[in-house]
Amino acid sequence: MSENPQTQAAAPQENKMGVMPVGRLLAGMAIPMMISMLVQAFYNVVDSIFVAQLSEDALNAVSLAFPLQNLMIAFGTGTAVGINALLSRSLGEKNQEMVDKAANTGIFLALCNFVVFALIGVFFSRTFFELQAGGEQVIVDYGVDYASICLGLSIGIFSQFCFERLLQSTGRTTLAMITQLTGAVINIIMDPILIFGWFGFPRMEVAGAAIATVLGQIVAACLAIFMNLKFNKEVHIRPREIRWNGRIAKEIYRVGFPTIVMQSIGSVMVFGMNKILFGFTKTATAVFGAYFKLQSFIFMPVFGLNNGMVPIVAYNFGAARMDRVKRTVKLAVCTAVAIMAVGLLIFQLAPELLLSFFDASAEMNAIGSVALRIISISFLFAGFCIIAGSVCQAIGNPFYSLIVSVARQLVVLLPVAWLLSLTGRLELVWTAFPIAELMSLTLSIIFLRRTLRSAEARLKARTQSAPAAE
Repeated sequence: MSENPQTQAAAPQENKMGVMPVGRLLAGMAIPMMISMLVQAFYNVVDSIFVAQLSEDALNAVSLAFPLQNLMIAFGTGTAVGINALLSRSLGEKNQEMVDKAANTGIFLALCNFVVFALIGVFFSRTFFELQAGGEQVIVDYGVDYASICLGLSIGIFSQFCFERLLQSTGRTTLAMITQLTGAVINIIMDPILIFGWFGFPRMEVAGAAIATVLGQIVAACLAIFMNLKFNKEVHIRPREIRWNGRIAKEIYRVGFPTIVMQSIGSVMVFGMNKILFGFTKTATAVFGAYFKLQSFIFMPVFGLNNGMVPIVAYNFGAARMDRVKRTVKLAVCTAVAIMAVGLLIFQLAPELLLSFFDASAEMNAIGSVALRIISISFLFAGFCIIAGSVCQAIGNPFYSLIVSVARQLVVLLPVAWLLSLTGRLELVWTAFPIAELMSLTLSIIFLRRTLRSAEARLKARTQSAPAAE
């Protein structure tokens, strides 16, 4: 069998993901991502802290915007996950042509996502907020201001997701961290300036928070593009090849689509929970929004660990190194569980302190302290579930993750929360979260075992057929 000399010459040398000791490799890949994710969590919280100083209605508006933002993030993340998995696996297989096609087609898909969500932001934001808080015109107006800007100028976040994942796929997580940190710092600096009108800028309130957010995303995206063009020599970005490729798009979304659906389901869950909680008091909705901001400090480092793990797992699976895959997974699980245990301890011991960052009223403190303590019990199980789901996605069983997510959020969480709301006791509604996560843990254990066994069988079959093919 002959090979294209140009392709052969362009093929990358053995990547560090295939040769570096697993512990050092995972630390080197994951720690920069964990730091950048923590910074992102910080600026998300800062966003809400400044907005909360305007009023509880303003905080509610930003909280109610979460399903729309999460839907946007779902498509950006899902597309990026698919690009990451395909590109990393192709690197492991020394298939340079597929590496480049994955990158260039992925960029095109990111641009398509931006166009769709810009249209949603411009034309459907008001309808969305009226469905949730139609009787609260101040909340609706604030929400429309915020969402129309975040979605209408979403080219920054979609480009950022895409180009940062190209860096991560080739092991350049430090460069990806730099881009994320830069965007976060710009957001943090511009937030109070634009919200409150400092230094001669107009006072834009909630709209100012949205502008600060998209400004940070656009700057981070531009920097990520520069980093790829300057330093990422294993990936060849060619403007003329940034176009639709059905075969590559199908492969990207074979892995990425479950992620999109999973996070989109999260939007449905939050929308449903907001409706349930609004039936008690709008303060309960504000508490739920504050919880999502606070829990990001715990979950974001795990997601950063996750982002560092996925290319390692995908690369070594592509290179038929299941021993390295298993060592990486075991180390990632142990680290994730430890992080979540620390988060559980913080939420149990200091809920009032956490809520104080949002200028919590007495009512918000009373509701929120109970909510944070009950919901955080789910942290015990969530770390393992996150890692297990990503391993399934990285090595070819993405629909396992989808099943777990659907079961957790739509089959268990929302119905249980609604049933418990019928008691009229708000504190019981929060128990739906640990109940749902326990079910998720059971399914995740089963599916992870199946995935690893299936991967070993596929690699064994590939190894046995290789001599015959030659």
